Amino acid sequence: MSTDPLDLIGTLIGKARAAGADAVDAAYSARTAHGVQIRNGKTEDLERSETCDLSLRVFLGRQSASVSATSLDPARFDALVEQALAMARVLPEDPYAGLSPQAEQGFVDAAGLDLLDTAQPDTAALMDRARAAEDAALAVSGVTNSSGGSASFGLADIVLMTSAGFSGRYARSSHSVSVSVLAGQGTGMQRDYDYDATVHLSDLADAGTIGRSAGEKAVARLNPGRPRTGSMHVVFDPRVSSSLLGHLAGAVNGSAIARGTSFLKEKMGQRIMPRGVDILDNPTRVRGLSARPFDGEGVRCSELAIVQDGMLINWALDSRSARQLGLAGNGRASRGGSPSLGSLYARPGAPTPAALMADIQDGIYVTELMGSAINGLTGDYSRGAAGFMIRGGILAEPVAELTIAGNLNDMFARMVLADDLVFRHGINAPTIRIDDMMIAGS
Repeated sequence: MSTDPLDLIGTLIGKARAAGADAVDAAYSARTAHGVQIRNGKTEDLERSETCDLSLRVFLGRQSASVSATSLDPARFDALVEQALAMARVLPEDPYAGLSPQAEQGFVDAAGLDLLDTAQPDTAALMDRARAAEDAALAVSGVTNSSGGSASFGLADIVLMTSAGFSGRYARSSHSVSVSVLAGQGTGMQRDYDYDATVHLSDLADAGTIGRSAGEKAVARLNPGRPRTGSMHVVFDPRVSSSLLGHLAGAVNGSAIARGTSFLKEKMGQRIMPRGVDILDNPTRVRGLSARPFDGEGVRCSELAIVQDGMLINWALDSRSARQLGLAGNGRASRGGSPSLGSLYARPGAPTPAALMADIQDGIYVTELMGSAINGLTGDYSRGAAGFMIRGGILAEPVAELTIAGNLNDMFARMVLADDLVFRHGINAPTIRIDDMMIAGS
């Protein structure tokens, strides 16, 4: 028997069909991760893991069930099929269950996405990278201790097949470097970090640059004050502005819309952001951290506009939520979960970050968000924060122990985007300004 995962998945699906399943899909992923951590020049952690996940989903009419395993062992296929069918027979019918009618026919791979790097660093190379990041951070004047420098490398092999004729496979590599350090002494210590993660090693930021950035960020946070309580203009640094898009992703999730648990459930076709603002999901961005050629149901991925010129024009839909809403799916299915917008980004605006805050006489520049009190039904927003005062249009003294509050409906409507979009994460946004937010400080 072939040991190729694609052939084995095909065998598993054939067994399920032969045993009586009306429709079947199966997914397999094999992941290898290799990481190191250096702290104060010494090796603190060295880890290597290899994991396999197999999931089988069967349909008996509108009844369905899923089972999983941790290996692709043909000797267990009959038992997996029997277990899945037995579960499906006793579960209630789901009128919205079924394979996606939009899944591709034939084989799909990741050609053109450039998701696999041939460079595979060994332990020594990872340790050198982690050490370089920590050394650069510790060399910054004012840095007094380290929480560690880390480097990692990973590989993933993804296979999906359905009984309706779809099969797909792709591999993805990942490289990362990070460091976290402390500045100051005693109870006055402040911690900060920096990191980078890419698909290809050649795109990864220099470890020394990451280290210096982390050290400088930590030192800049020393001796923070607390702002006054009241209404202020707030500017979100790019490393936290992406969280606003994350809240949007949750609110346009087709499952939440179908359940009626989203504050945007009645806003389709309405303007929810200023004119000129575009928010898109693009899982096909070349070398994208969250790029993929097909979704969890075998639908070929493509770019999808969620907000266009400020108007909400699409939900994130898998086949089940699409059926509930009487719509067509749009290739946002995740495996075993609700729809996903993992490659969301905001098109940059026109002003530079400096111009964006030039007229703010007294405001907050946020570099860190903590905790979360987000009400998905109403849009009420409250989060702990730290960052810097904006005085006379420029960054001033650090601030901490403050809370930012508002409502996401109002926040989205007042967003102004800068021109500094950089793709560094799965979800990406430039610097974002939101006026008249409530600040709880001193």
